[in-house]
Amino acid sequence: MKIRFFLLFMVFAFFLSACAPKQYIKQNAALIVFRTPSFQYADLGFIYENKEETKVEIYSNAQPLMTLEISKKTICMSLLECMSKETFNQKVLSAYYPQDTLEHIFQGKSIFGQTGLKKKSNGFTQKIVSGAKYDIFYSVLNNEIIFRDTINQILIKVKKQ
Repeated sequence: MKIRFFLLFMVFAFFLSACAPKQYIKQNAALIVFRTPSFQYADLGFIYENKEETKVEIYSNAQPLMTLEISKKTICMSLLECMSKETFNQKVLSAYYPQDTLEHIFQGKSIFGQTGLKKKSNGFTQKIVSGAKYDIFYSVLNNEIIFRDTINQILIKVKKQ
């Protein structure tokens, strides 16, 4: 009787743990600006990180306005279906960007294989230009991330609180 109860309890616990929310290692409140030709969001939000994904939530009036879930292979946006990183870049950013660009921006890591990287005492900057494809200025300085592509009219700004 005790063995049956124990096995039933273990099976029940296993199924409940599958429904548990994801645990994030890093959580930061931030002022987030996400502006592309097809989307424009600017408000307070949160950036959550763990080994498998980065999640960005932008709020307005204490309600989630937009959610981005960036995993190793896909990006899920609250207003769109989940898609590959390549497809997301084609539809929202630029088809010329490497697949990990958006994830690296929200994590404050260098982009484009560290092209044009200039280290500073409080972070780094990058200037990346490729003809008519993109003209990018990217800086990660003093808890503020700024990604600006003047050709593709993209601005992503994150000021961590």
